[in-house]
Amino acid sequence: MSNKGEGNVITRVIAASSLGTMIEWYDFYIFGMLAKTISTEFFPEGNATAALLSTLAIFAAGFIVRPFGALVFGRLGDIFGRKSTFLLTLVLMGGSTFLIGLVPGYKTIGIAAPLLVLLLRLIQGLALGGEYGGAATYVAEHAPANRRGYFTSWIQTTATLGLFLALGVIMLVKMNMNDAAFNSEWGGWRYPFWFSILLVGVSVYIRMKMEESPLFSKLKSEGKTAKNPLKESFSHKANFKMVLLALFGAVMGQGVVWYTGQFYAQSFLETKAMLDFEQSRTIMLWAILFATPFFIFFGWLSDKIGRKWIMLLGMLIAILTYRPIFSYLLEKSDTTAWQGQAVTSGTVDIVKRTPVGHTGDTLITTVQSMQYATGAGYKQERVDTLIGATHQVQMGKAIIKDKVLPADLYWKFIGLVFLLILYVTMVYGPIAAFLVELFPIRIRYTSMSLPYHIGNGVFGGLVPFIGVLLQTTFTSDPLVGLWYPIAVAALCFIIGAIYLNNKIDDEVND
Repeated sequence: MSNKGEGNVITRVIAASSLGTMIEWYDFYIFGMLAKTISTEFFPEGNATAALLSTLAIFAAGFIVRPFGALVFGRLGDIFGRKSTFLLTLVLMGGSTFLIGLVPGYKTIGIAAPLLVLLLRLIQGLALGGEYGGAATYVAEHAPANRRGYFTSWIQTTATLGLFLALGVIMLVKMNMNDAAFNSEWGGWRYPFWFSILLVGVSVYIRMKMEESPLFSKLKSEGKTAKNPLKESFSHKANFKMVLLALFGAVMGQGVVWYTGQFYAQSFLETKAMLDFEQSRTIMLWAILFATPFFIFFGWLSDKIGRKWIMLLGMLIAILTYRPIFSYLLEKSDTTAWQGQAVTSGTVDIVKRTPVGHTGDTLITTVQSMQYATGAGYKQERVDTLIGATHQVQMGKAIIKDKVLPADLYWKFIGLVFLLILYVTMVYGPIAAFLVELFPIRIRYTSMSLPYHIGNGVFGGLVPFIGVLLQTTFTSDPLVGLWYPIAVAALCFIIGAIYLNNKIDDEVND
């Protein structure tokens, strides 16, 4: 085949694989993006923190089962082929996402609501466990060895682009309705779940037209495919050693850096910095947009100088700078620093009166809106109690929320979140090629999928949940949630620096 023909083939392979994988990530992440709203719909009222933790636990459950999906679908992919297996995972993921959007809320069906969502979330996790390994393997087996990092790095962009798409769709829906309409039981927050079925339909159509991986087809025609990929992957000492090395020397650290730079950062902007919905999302959108090309750059660079030190350097910089960066975000979003600025407007509105049972008392929710000449602003919400018998007012604690940063500070925040995602591109851009090159073709799908999904699904996926849990437990340190990813990345850096090779011998595995 001519170089032009080969180029057309690999372009189609990358496009078809990347589109489907991006849609799967979109499906998986809209749940996390809407965790705060979902917590109010699928759990009883009364304890917002417990409801959010329960929602994040369901979110984390989808990550925890990803290794099992890697085993199930990895085995299918090594026996029956890459194409048919990750076509199946796409259908399962899209169907589960669509059905989450159809589950009635807690007020309608009670405890069945969170249980149904948990079941569908587990199916999502299993499907994603089989998708990534198939897509990465499929692209790698079409790519020449000396450009494998570059070609597989396009697949690496899909996780971030899926997040970008999820944020974009949610923002589009949110900007076209008020808060009450968006957050109601059958409100706008469900639209992104329903939208996924259209995306999946397009991707299935494209993937149906794809051919099987040439390396796997050759292996199959020669009768050399694995009869029991799980046994070959994990009972053979040399291969199992590589699985463990991949997990503890590379993917574990990559996973926590990925989720800290994107999910923990977004949660931090919303729940700790208390930025308003639009600014917290657009900061993430701009940072993702600017950082995404670096997945390709570091994938290309890994073909030139090796994968190891690019990934480990990304971990090391993250370890050293996480707390200073998040400390700056917290400090500069403190509204006490804005007090001396000129005020352009300030209003106080009583937005709700809620009777307290049969006591005669009334809860009065008051919102004070402040706007400064610099463009900064915020809302201060306070719930006071009007004592029925005496008409005395018991003052509640004021909560500052929906902060709007001035333009100069807004772009500084974007720059810092960009740095967090740049670390992600360093650790994530080369890792698909790194994992593919560790294992033989006959058991590649199974062997590479397991460490990837334990590293990302378990160690990485638990970052938001453990972060919130630590913050709830150790309330004196608002940055305490960062110690988990810092510790995991540090351990991974040490193991990787000592035991990982910088260059894999392609001849052994191909």
